This record gives sequence, C-alpha cells and structure tokens, in this order.
Amino acid sequence: MTGVLDPVCRHAAETPGNIALRGDADQWTYLQLRDASTRYAGALAAAGLSPGDRVLLAAPSVPEFVVAYLGIQAAGCVVVPVNTMVTRAEVEYVLGDAGCSLAIAWQALGPGVAEAAAALKVPFRPLSPGASVTGATPADVVDRDRDETAAIPYTSGTTGRPKGAQLTVGNLLSAGEIGAACSRASSADRIGTGLPLFHVFGQASVLMASLTAGASMSLLARFDPASMLEMLRRDRLTIMAGVPTMWNAMLHAAGDADPAAFTQLRVAVSGGASLPGEVARAFEARFGCTILEGYGLTETTAFGTFNDDDRGGKTGYTGRAVPGLQVQVRDSDGNECPPGTVGEVHIKGPTVMSGYWNRPADTAAAISPDGWFRTGDLGETDTDGDLRIVDRVKDLIIRGGYNVYPGEVEEVLYEHPDIVEAAVIGVPDDHYGEEVAALIAARPGSELGAAEVSSWARERLSAYKIPRIVRFVDALPKGPTGKILKRSIDRGALTRDTAPGDVAVRPR
Repeated sequence: MTGVLDPVCRHAAETPGNIALRGDADQWTYLQLRDASTRYAGALAAAGLSPGDRVLLAAPSVPEFVVAYLGIQAAGCVVVPVNTMVTRAEVEYVLGDAGCSLAIAWQALGPGVAEAAAALKVPFRPLSPGASVTGATPADVVDRDRDETAAIPYTSGTTGRPKGAQLTVGNLLSAGEIGAACSRASSADRIGTGLPLFHVFGQASVLMASLTAGASMSLLARFDPASMLEMLRRDRLTIMAGVPTMWNAMLHAAGDADPAAFTQLRVAVSGGASLPGEVARAFEARFGCTILEGYGLTETTAFGTFNDDDRGGKTGYTGRAVPGLQVQVRDSDGNECPPGTVGEVHIKGPTVMSGYWNRPADTAAAISPDGWFRTGDLGETDTDGDLRIVDRVKDLIIRGGYNVYPGEVEEVLYEHPDIVEAAVIGVPDDHYGEEVAALIAARPGSELGAAEVSSWARERLSAYKIPRIVRFVDALPKGPTGKILKRSIDRGALTRDTAPGDVAVRPR
C-alpha cells in the first residue's frame, strides 16, 4: 500500500496511544486519527466520490483539517486546499479551474464557499468539530502510485491568475521524510506551529514531517504571538515552525521572559521569507534555541535548502540542498554560477511538482525536460555551498543602471531597534527609471522619522541602495502565513504627494 496516510497507519499500528495532534481543547492519538480519517474516506465514497476526483478544502489549522485532508487522501481523491480568507469569486475560480467534485469548508468560515459551490452546482459539505460523519463506516485506504496527484495548492498569482501546482503522493511522502530528517524529529518531539495548514509550508514541511516522525503536533487555529507563547509553554514544544514576522511578533510579546522558561525548545524552523539577521539573533538570545532557516516553494513541496543543525544557522543563508535534492544557481545562459555570483535558483529532486494543472505551456516553461525547476528567485552560494536568497527576479530594482536587491536593504532596516516591519520596493522614476521606496511599521510609541531612516541606511549602504521614499504604516499587508505581500502595496500612492515628514528628501 502506498498513500499519504501511510505514516499515520504505521504509527497507529506500532504506537496507537501516542498523541498525533493537539488542538485548543482536544487531542488525538495516532489510532484515533487513522480511524477518523478512514471514516471520513468512507463518507466520501458513500457520497459518490471516486479516486482522482478533486475536493476543495477550506479550514483553519485545527485537527479536523488534518482528518479531512487525510480522509480525502485515503479515498484516493485530490485535495485542493484554499485560504480561509478566500472570497466567493476566488473560490468559484478554483472550483472551476480544478474541476472539483466537492467543496468542504469549516463550519465557522461563513457562507462564501457554500455559495460559490451552489453557483457552480458543486456539492458542499460542512466540516464540523470532531470531523464527525453520520453513519459512515471506515473505508479501505486506496492504494496509489507515487506519481499520482495528491494535492493541488494554488500559487499566489503574482503574475496573473493563480496556477494549481500538482503535488504527487511521492512529493508529499518525500517532503515528510526530508522534513523529519532536517529537524531530526522523532516520536519524542512535540512540534507546534501557528502556520496555516492550507499553505504548503505548514502542510508539507511541518505536518507531513511531524506525522512521518510519529511526533505530536500542536496547532494554533490562528496565529497570535501571545497564544503561540502560551502553546509553547503549555505543550512544552521542542520544535516550532513559522515565518520571520511570527518570530518578530513573539519577540515583542515575550517582553523580558527568561530563556530558562523555554529550555525544552531546541529548534525553531523558519521559512516563507528571508529571515533578517537581527531578528534571528534576538530570537535565539531570548528563547535560548537555534533558529534554522530553510527555502522552498509551493512547486517544490516546500523544500529546497535547509541549514544543518550541527553547523547551526548561518545568518542570511538558507543552507545547502536537503537530502535527495539538487540546487544550482544559474546565469541567464543556463550555466552554473561560481560562488558569490547572483543568478536564478534551480531545483531538481523528488519534491518537484509534476506540473501545473491543465497548463502544459506554463509547465514546460518552468520545468526542463531533465527535471530542473526554475524558481524565479535570485540567489548566490558561498564557498561552503550555502544558498542566500537575494530576491525574486521580478522584485529586483534597477536604479540608474545599478541592481538593488530589496532583501539586502530590508536586512539593514530591520537592524534599527524601532523598526518592526519593513518592505522595500521599486517605484517608477522619470530620472532613474526606478526609485527605492521603503514602507515601515515602527515600534509603538516610537518617534522614528524618515530622515532618521535615511541616515541609518546611508551609514550602512551604498548611495544607490538608500531608500529615497520612506512611508510609515501601522502594519504591512500579509498573506496567510504572515509573509509580507509586496504585490498588495500601492506603488502609485508612493509616487504621489504625501504629508510632510512621510517622505524623505530625495537628493539628486
């Protein structure tokens, strides 16, 4: 038998009483999780679902998400996970594009998914606490090939309509094995996260890794730094997973907490965006643990590179290729770049998707005939072979002929004690082609001004990299994982006149 439920079935047989999942007020053993998942699969089969059918799933990070997700897998169907904040129009697009046969949504989410399903005449099923299914009997787990599609998460759509990445059974099982190996997780570990499970980071590299290792996984339905700290203490977490904005928020919420209060926490896994060095150093000092950064994409089932636990985290770098994967930085001619030279990151291995759903041209453009995936990310390696992500190819700012990598500028801004969040983008400029702009969320009560930001940057960066436009906001727009969404920033507003003090003087 091969299937995404395999790790759960294995632990249910060997250690049935071990805790698999912890929610806000309940917990599930591996035996309970297996039985609930196969009952859910039985209910799907009874409703007329067949292997290969696509099933949309919208739910927060609660144990019931996992039951439904694994139940869909056990039935041989394909999970199409969507953001819980998805609009009706967005649901209709995904339902139609993926050709879904059923839509499932957490009962507390509101009517959007149900209404979208009704509009397209797609059956709808609410997901309730306990993931109970009336009158369902456990189904036999459908045996599947490793190259069969198991999940179709949709990409963010920064370059047009979202595309569905076809992740196979083998992709997800490999992600679980790689994730467990990278974090050295075992059945003794207590893993926790505030990441959304509908996103590939939480779904593949955290959930699948935890289930593969036979560990317990504590889930926070919605990230809140105080709640995450409480979960860390209550469940005595040994491993946490999150994105840089989460670590920064926890730092501010922790106040003067003594690192001795978190002695059981041995590693924090960071991904989703580049981790500012200042945040990493402060987090490690406050929580007394190693923070290890990794890099991957939806199309690579969340994996690419990871920092080695033995060597510790190397500030600014995402480590080397994880076991089983190859990672190369290539120039525009396709040649591998020497250390210290920026190029596009390419990935090959068992976690690379099979392709984009019903988009053969996009698949051919992204994946070469020999299996290398073009990430669209700019990076460089050092002499140790560690990868540093510089920026997205499309985020590169070219100011007066000079390349400005926003991540480098943001790293400097995050070193300022009054800056909580920062996003650097390029905006059109008649003289330079593009100008460097920075949106900043300052520490509450701070009197930080644009002139001080410019002075801070000027002392640490070359002249052409200094943000000439500085705008202060209460908070930056973020996606479901907490990753800052630069595409949501109104670049036009940054070029218009603003109140005195909002924009720094722009010397020519």
